[in-house]
Parts: sequence; C-alpha cells; structure tokens
Amino acid sequence: MTNSKNVMPSETLNRDLLEKRKDSVRHAGCGAKKEITCDTQSVAGAVSQRACVYCGARVVLNPITDAFHIVHGPIGCASYTWDIRGSLSSGDDLYRNSFSTDMKETDIVFGGEKKLTEAIDEVMKVHAPKVIFIYSTCIVGVIGDDVDAVCRSAEQKYGNRVISVKAPGFAGHKAVGYRMACDALMSLMLPHYNSETIKHGINLLGDYNLAGEFWLVKGYLARIGVELITGVTGDSSYESLIRAPQAELNIVQCAGSSHYLANRMEEEMQIPSLNVSFYGLEDTKASLLRIAHALKSPDILAKAKKLIGEEEARVKPFVDKIRSNLSGKKAAIYVGGGFKAISLIRQFKELGMETVVVGTQTGKKADYEVIESLVSDGTVILDDTNPAELERFMKEKGADILVGGVKERPLAYKLGIAFCDHNHERKHPLAGYDGVLNFASEINASLNSPIWDYVG
Repeated sequence: MTNSKNVMPSETLNRDLLEKRKDSVRHAGCGAKKEITCDTQSVAGAVSQRACVYCGARVVLNPITDAFHIVHGPIGCASYTWDIRGSLSSGDDLYRNSFSTDMKETDIVFGGEKKLTEAIDEVMKVHAPKVIFIYSTCIVGVIGDDVDAVCRSAEQKYGNRVISVKAPGFAGHKAVGYRMACDALMSLMLPHYNSETIKHGINLLGDYNLAGEFWLVKGYLARIGVELITGVTGDSSYESLIRAPQAELNIVQCAGSSHYLANRMEEEMQIPSLNVSFYGLEDTKASLLRIAHALKSPDILAKAKKLIGEEEARVKPFVDKIRSNLSGKKAAIYVGGGFKAISLIRQFKELGMETVVVGTQTGKKADYEVIESLVSDGTVILDDTNPAELERFMKEKGADILVGGVKERPLAYKLGIAFCDHNHERKHPLAGYDGVLNFASEINASLNSPIWDYVG
C-alpha cells in the first residue's frame, strides 16, 4: 500500500453514512489508523446482506451427503435453505432434500416436542440414517422446546446419533451459526477420538465441494502423495467424518466457517491446522507448498513443486492472453469471508486489475488488516455492508465489475456494471488451476460483453 497526502480522511468520506455504520467502513490509507468494527451484530435498519444464525449452521452441515436434516420450525425456514449450496456428491444425495416439522399455531401455543419426536420416529422408520441434525429455529428459541432432551431420548431409543443444533436466527449473525455447526461436528467426532491413534493424512475444513472444487483439491493432494481423510463438509459422510480425528493436519479453506472448528480440534484432538486458499495462481501455489512443508516430507515437497510447474505452464499462457483485455479495469468485491476476499484481490492483480471496493459479511479484524495491506490508498473497505453503500461506493470509485453472490447480482445489473458469481450456488469451479481458467474467462466475458455498448 502506498501513502497519499491527497486522500481525504475516512471521517469525511463517511459523512453521509448511518452513524452506527461509519466505523464499519474504512478507506485504505486515509487518516489515522483505526481498526474497522466487525464481527458484531448488524445495525438495525441497515438492510444487512448477512443471513441468520440458522442459515449459517445449515450451510455448513448441509453438504454431509448421508445425513438427515430436520428443521424444527415453520415450513418457511426449511424452504429458505432448501438446496442452498451447489455442493456435489460422489455417493448419497439425501442432503439435496429438505425436511421440516412444519410447526403451526397450535404447536407454538402447546409446544412442538411431540411433533419433533414423531418426525424423528418417521425418519428412522423409513430411512434409518446414522446421523440426524435437528435445527432449532427462531420460534423454537422463543417457546423453549427442550430439543436436547428429545435428541437424547431418540439416541437411546435407536442407537444412532441425533444431534441438536441450537440456531435460532435472532441469536446473532451468520458467523454464530457457523460456530453452532462446528459444535455439532465436534459432538459427532469426539466420541471417535483416541489419543493413542497413529496420525496420518489430512482433513480439508471449510470446503463444500461447490461445483466439484473439493475433488479438484483432492486430486492435487493425491498427485503429491497426501491422503485426504475427509472434507468438512464437502462430499463428506458419517463414516468419513468420524475418521477425521485420525488426521495429522487440518487445512482450512474457509476460515470464516471453520477456523473455530480447527481451533477446537487442535485443543481437544491435538491436530494442528494451517489456513490455505486454492483461489488464484499465487494462493494455490503457496497453499500446496505450505502443506508440503507442514508435513515435513522432501518427497511431497518435490512432487508439489513438480505439480505447480506443470499446472502453471498449462494455465499461465491463457491468463497472459486475457490480461491484455482487462488491464486497468476496476473491480468491486463483496463476499462472505475474509480469506476469499484476500484471494480475489490477488487474482485481480494477476489479471492486471485494481480492486477499488472490497467487503465481507463475516471478516475478522486480522482479515481487514491483510486486505488493507494489499490494496491502494483510497480503496473502500466494508464490513457487513448493504446495497445502498455498495451502490454509492461502486459509483464513486468507477467499478467496472462486481464479484459477489446472488443478492448482489441485481444491484450490479441495475447500475450497468458487469458481474461475476462467486456464490455457493454456482455450477462451475473457481478453485485450483481449472478455476483460474474459469475465473479469467468469466471476468473477460462479463467485462467485454457487447451488451455494455447498449447501456447508457
């Protein structure tokens, strides 16, 4: 980051924002160094783009392919998160369905425990899954159903795991739901932990096999001689998850959703972890080398360097060709977690582009410090922003393209700005070296579409 004396201080640039939002917006290099306010409750009335606690828990646990997920609450909560991720499976596809106790007014008045018990009995009779997750939604948090007791009773009756996920939407924000999901995963894995077990292989935390990205990473690891025990939770199953305590290392792709789980596994299972990212040439290379160094194997390191050389030789000519079409263009980023935002800034630099607006829903202060070190002075950095702020700053900074999720797409098109979908519903991989090709192609096609000639 370069210093500039011509940039106004953040206080001046933020003067038209809601008063309680001003400390959640920074302008890189502007004024006195002040930590951004983040990882807190959303400001009431600010129209946050975040999802609720329940949604955060559901998106982490939903990709477990052979698990049953029963949403204890009104039918709207189940439909809200039905088929919410583009996670693919190599086996069972039970997770693609959505189940609910469909609570009505009488259940709310008299309690829903009986209805939940009946739902579990029906599931066990028809499907007999090895694990069922029960999600407590807002109304359950209000009326006080003892879901934990229902789960304990069901486990005693059937001998299968029935795990309570306390996730009423009003209990915080999406990141709180991530932690609730991680606690549920620990409840599943801890009974299978043995301190005497010989450690081998690794787990990939925070990857959800969106458009098959877990399989890409798994292929790289196989090529360098590293066994992947399980994904958490992409393409995972009950059997693979209970083997997770055997790993000698956890690698964490999405720190926002899985850093808490990695910390608990290190404290309670003595499995160290390192953060990785397989988005972009720079981060993919660095991650493969970091894994090899962490495993302390010269053979794995040699194979990693060989893989990197082969893949970069395949991909770089295309990126170099695309760069001439994109050089000097300006990008805006609004995604879920800080690590993805950091990787995207680096990817845009690889394409000769500058990031002028960047924000996340669940970033931490350490993430924002890294972000500020990567961008130019004056770049707008946002935590838990809303459409009005995004619109204002993209127009002020002259952004040519927005990378975001399904909720940001209409805003970009309304403003006549190109858009790249980096959401969890996408159908093509953006991770790994194939992802580099897909990302560069999409950015080029979006920015250089002839449609923009007809937009005033």
